[in-house]
Amino acid sequence: MYTAEEFDKQKIKVLKYILYQKRTEQEIRKKFSTTINENMLEDIIQYLKEANYINDQEWIEKTIHNFMVLKNLSLKEIQYKLIAKGLSKNDIEDYIEKNKEELEQYEIKSAQNLIEKKSVNMEQQAIKSYLIKKGYKLENINKVMQNTKKGEETWQF
Repeated sequence: MYTAEEFDKQKIKVLKYILYQKRTEQEIRKKFSTTINENMLEDIIQYLKEANYINDQEWIEKTIHNFMVLKNLSLKEIQYKLIAKGLSKNDIEDYIEKNKEELEQYEIKSAQNLIEKKSVNMEQQAIKSYLIKKGYKLENINKVMQNTKKGEETWQF
Protein backbone atom coordinates (compact mmCIF):
# COMPACT_ATOMS: atom_id res chain seq x y z
CA MET A 1 0.00 0.00 0.00
CA TYR A 2 0.92 3.65 -0.04
CA THR A 3 0.20 6.72 2.02
CA ALA A 4 -2.13 9.57 1.11
CA GLU A 5 0.91 11.84 0.98
CA GLU A 6 2.66 9.60 -1.57
CA PHE A 7 -0.55 9.38 -3.59
CA ASP A 8 -0.94 13.18 -3.66
CA LYS A 9 2.70 13.69 -4.62
CA GLN A 10 2.48 11.25 -7.56
CA LYS A 11 -0.97 12.51 -8.55
CA ILE A 12 0.45 16.04 -8.85
CA LYS A 13 3.24 14.74 -11.12
CA VAL A 14 0.73 13.07 -13.41
CA LEU A 15 -1.57 16.07 -13.29
CA LYS A 16 1.24 18.41 -14.35
CA TYR A 17 2.00 16.05 -17.24
CA ILE A 18 -1.58 16.09 -18.52
CA LEU A 19 -2.23 19.75 -17.88
CA TYR A 20 0.75 20.69 -20.03
CA GLN A 21 -0.92 18.83 -22.92
CA LYS A 22 -3.99 16.60 -22.95
CA ARG A 23 -2.90 12.96 -22.90
CA THR A 24 -4.50 9.59 -23.47
CA GLU A 25 -4.73 7.02 -20.72
CA GLN A 26 -2.19 4.88 -22.59
CA GLU A 27 0.32 7.74 -22.80
CA ILE A 28 0.06 8.25 -19.05
CA ARG A 29 0.55 4.56 -18.36
CA LYS A 30 3.58 4.44 -20.62
CA LYS A 31 5.19 7.53 -19.10
CA PHE A 32 4.71 6.60 -15.44
CA SER A 33 4.73 2.78 -15.46
CA THR A 34 8.37 2.66 -14.40
CA THR A 35 8.28 5.41 -11.79
CA ILE A 36 4.94 4.87 -10.03
CA ASN A 37 3.73 1.70 -8.32
CA GLU A 38 1.20 -0.11 -10.53
CA ASN A 39 -1.63 -0.04 -7.98
CA MET A 40 -1.05 3.63 -7.22
CA LEU A 41 -0.97 4.46 -10.93
CA GLU A 42 -4.31 2.66 -11.39
CA ASP A 43 -5.82 4.67 -8.55
CA ILE A 44 -4.41 7.94 -9.91
CA ILE A 45 -5.78 7.22 -13.39
CA GLN A 46 -9.16 6.32 -11.90
CA TYR A 47 -9.20 9.54 -9.88
CA LEU A 48 -8.26 11.62 -12.94
CA LYS A 49 -10.93 9.94 -15.05
CA GLU A 50 -13.57 10.69 -12.44
CA ALA A 51 -12.39 14.31 -12.31
CA ASN A 52 -12.58 14.34 -16.15
CA TYR A 53 -8.88 15.14 -16.63
CA ILE A 54 -8.55 11.97 -18.70
CA ASN A 55 -11.25 11.42 -21.28
CA ASP A 56 -10.22 9.40 -24.32
CA GLN A 57 -13.52 10.10 -26.19
CA GLU A 58 -12.97 13.83 -25.85
CA TRP A 59 -9.32 13.42 -26.84
CA ILE A 60 -10.32 11.56 -30.02
CA GLU A 61 -12.79 14.31 -30.92
CA LYS A 62 -10.29 17.14 -30.37
CA THR A 63 -7.47 15.36 -32.17
CA ILE A 64 -9.58 14.53 -35.23
CA HIS A 65 -10.79 18.13 -35.32
CA ASN A 66 -7.15 19.33 -35.24
CA PHE A 67 -6.24 16.93 -38.05
CA MET A 68 -9.17 18.23 -40.10
CA VAL A 69 -8.10 21.84 -39.64
CA LEU A 70 -4.36 21.38 -40.10
CA LYS A 71 -3.67 18.34 -42.27
CA ASN A 72 -4.67 16.44 -45.38
CA LEU A 73 -5.18 12.89 -44.17
CA SER A 74 -7.32 9.93 -45.18
CA LEU A 75 -9.64 8.35 -42.64
CA LYS A 76 -7.29 5.36 -42.51
CA GLU A 77 -4.33 7.60 -41.65
CA ILE A 78 -6.35 9.24 -38.89
CA GLN A 79 -7.29 5.82 -37.49
CA TYR A 80 -3.66 4.64 -37.54
CA LYS A 81 -2.44 7.78 -35.78
CA LEU A 82 -5.07 7.39 -33.05
CA ILE A 83 -4.38 3.68 -32.59
CA ALA A 84 -0.66 4.51 -32.30
CA LYS A 85 -1.58 6.76 -29.34
CA GLY A 86 -3.00 3.70 -27.58
CA LEU A 87 -6.67 4.50 -28.05
CA SER A 88 -9.30 1.79 -28.28
CA LYS A 89 -10.09 0.78 -31.85
CA ASN A 90 -13.77 0.52 -30.87
CA ASP A 91 -13.82 4.10 -29.51
CA ILE A 92 -12.23 5.36 -32.72
CA GLU A 93 -14.64 3.45 -34.94
CA ASP A 94 -17.62 4.64 -32.88
CA TYR A 95 -16.56 8.26 -33.32
CA ILE A 96 -16.01 7.78 -37.05
CA GLU A 97 -19.40 6.10 -37.42
CA LYS A 98 -21.17 8.94 -35.56
CA ASN A 99 -19.47 11.58 -37.73
CA LYS A 100 -19.36 9.65 -40.99
CA GLU A 101 -20.74 12.37 -43.30
CA GLU A 102 -18.46 15.10 -41.96
CA LEU A 103 -15.40 12.84 -42.14
CA GLU A 104 -16.30 11.70 -45.69
CA GLN A 105 -16.47 15.35 -46.79
CA TYR A 106 -13.14 15.98 -45.07
CA GLU A 107 -11.52 13.04 -46.89
CA ILE A 108 -12.86 14.29 -50.23
CA LYS A 109 -11.60 17.82 -49.55
CA SER A 110 -8.27 16.42 -48.41
CA ALA A 111 -7.95 14.31 -51.58
CA GLN A 112 -8.85 17.39 -53.62
CA ASN A 113 -6.11 19.42 -51.90
CA LEU A 114 -3.52 16.71 -52.53
CA ILE A 115 -4.57 16.32 -56.17
CA GLU A 116 -4.21 20.07 -56.68
CA LYS A 117 -0.79 20.02 -55.06
CA LYS A 118 0.49 16.91 -56.86
CA SER A 119 -1.01 17.62 -60.30
CA VAL A 120 1.75 20.14 -61.01
CA ASN A 121 4.42 17.46 -61.35
CA MET A 122 2.59 14.09 -61.36
CA GLU A 123 0.30 12.31 -63.80
CA GLN A 124 -3.26 11.49 -62.78
CA GLN A 125 -2.60 7.75 -62.49
CA ALA A 126 0.45 8.34 -60.27
CA ILE A 127 -1.61 10.68 -58.07
CA LYS A 128 -4.36 8.06 -57.84
CA SER A 129 -1.83 5.41 -56.77
CA TYR A 130 -0.33 7.80 -54.24
CA LEU A 131 -3.75 8.49 -52.69
CA ILE A 132 -4.65 4.80 -52.58
CA LYS A 133 -1.39 4.07 -50.76
CA LYS A 134 -2.24 6.83 -48.27
CA GLY A 135 -5.51 5.06 -47.48
CA TYR A 136 -8.03 7.21 -49.35
CA LYS A 137 -11.17 5.41 -50.47
CA LEU A 138 -11.20 4.69 -54.19
CA GLU A 139 -14.73 6.07 -54.54
CA ASN A 140 -13.65 9.40 -53.01
CA ILE A 141 -10.58 9.60 -55.26
CA ASN A 142 -12.70 8.87 -58.33
CA LYS A 143 -15.33 11.40 -57.27
CA VAL A 144 -12.71 14.16 -57.02
CA MET A 145 -10.92 13.15 -60.23
CA GLN A 146 -14.18 13.03 -62.22
CA ASN A 147 -14.95 16.58 -61.18
CA THR A 148 -11.47 17.71 -62.12
CA LYS A 149 -10.61 18.89 -65.57
CA LYS A 150 -7.04 19.46 -66.66
CA GLY A 151 -6.06 23.10 -66.06
CA GLU A 152 -9.28 23.95 -64.24
CA GLU A 153 -8.72 25.80 -60.97
CA THR A 154 -12.23 25.61 -59.50
CA TRP A 155 -13.48 22.33 -58.15
CA GLN A 156 -17.10 21.35 -57.86
CA PHE A 157 -18.84 18.41 -56.25
